Amino acid sequence: MLVVMTAGAHEIIKFHLASMSTSLYPGTERDVEVYVPDAYDGRQPACLYVGLDGILCNAPNVMDSLIAAGKMPVTIGVFVQPGVIKDNAGNVLRYNRSNEFDMPTETFARFLEAELLPRVEQLTTAKGYRVKLSHRGSDAMIFGLSSGGIAAFTASWHRPDLFSRVFSGVGTFVAMRGGNDLQAIVRKSEPRPLRIFLQDGTNDVWNPLFGHWYEGNRMLATALDFAGYDARYDWSDCYHGVKRASEIFPEVMEWMWHGWPEAPKCGTTQNNLLDTMLVAGSSWQAQVRTFAEPLEPCAIYPSSKIVARPRRGGNCLWQYTIDENGNEQNGQPFYWLHSYDNSLLTVSAMEFDGAGNLWVVTNAGIQICDQNGRVRGILMLPDGVEAADVIKIVITDGEIWIWSRKGIEYTRKLNVTAPTPFVTPKSQGQG
Repeated sequence: MLVVMTAGAHEIIKFHLASMSTSLYPGTERDVEVYVPDAYDGRQPACLYVGLDGILCNAPNVMDSLIAAGKMPVTIGVFVQPGVIKDNAGNVLRYNRSNEFDMPTETFARFLEAELLPRVEQLTTAKGYRVKLSHRGSDAMIFGLSSGGIAAFTASWHRPDLFSRVFSGVGTFVAMRGGNDLQAIVRKSEPRPLRIFLQDGTNDVWNPLFGHWYEGNRMLATALDFAGYDARYDWSDCYHGVKRASEIFPEVMEWMWHGWPEAPKCGTTQNNLLDTMLVAGSSWQAQVRTFAEPLEPCAIYPSSKIVARPRRGGNCLWQYTIDENGNEQNGQPFYWLHSYDNSLLTVSAMEFDGAGNLWVVTNAGIQICDQNGRVRGILMLPDGVEAADVIKIVITDGEIWIWSRKGIEYTRKLNVTAPTPFVTPKSQGQG
């Protein structure tokens, strides 16, 4: 059932979203409120604001003022509650908030894209206008507090094509479901086109069992600075709550949208591996080809005296030495890979470059390990490419190539060198 309410310079459309068994969060239900400003006339798609945990920070009235003052574009606000699962009597069987919000995977972003936002675009305003949303990430912002704060960041991190502007207040970047690892992943990953605002305070330790909220936010902030992001921060003595975010919300919103419609840009990372490899303006290029089915993934070191292989049951690749007779020996779990969801990674292809770095195609990106087995850089896969579809990665001088079982070849220019057979790369030392 839809409920439409008008107030001041906007209307609010309310509806209940019940997920089917095929949903990413099957069996859940949640309430949604959609803000439509009076300035929306239905002619052009509006920009998008997604607010987690419903309406916070007096957002509709703030947006009214900023839109009227020309300090942000005409924007539809979608305020969504986390899901719950109930029995037939209406009793809650599961609160799904932490599972949806604290999990640092792309699942929640996919839920917004595939299940929530299409439902919003079926709505009609009180004036008879169909709700039309822009599908450009540069036209979309997402905001959340606490677990909603990490959810907002993670949604934009995985899908900058959906949300390139993000405000996270008192975010839970701590050891609940892996959020404490995000600062490390940010340092190792190629920069994304995001504008980011973090807010927290020295008295924010909601539950010290999981870590220190303020320290987690500060560590993420130093990682964002290291990686060259367009980011700002508000540090105070606040506790865990909405008070400080509400005080600065108008200022943050104005900053978040300044320069629109220009899109946020990727910064320059201080990661000394990626900094030397990335080529400015380079992106994945695709063409149709035909390829054979893959063999079991493994990679032979250029000297032919080492082999890397995956083994069942963990996210460490094993390294073996190869003796003069071609026998593999001295096996150890050696190449430690990152995972967002604490489950077994998909590892579909791997290859060494001329410097002895191991490139591994995983569902957490292309992870580049140094000679000592540590991930030093992470590249995003081409848009729409799943790791399981990649059958081979090839490194040539100045380029990497990825071959997909779907018959698409992707290339990208990078400052890399091809491995030279039977030549040992220069040692990187103990590290």
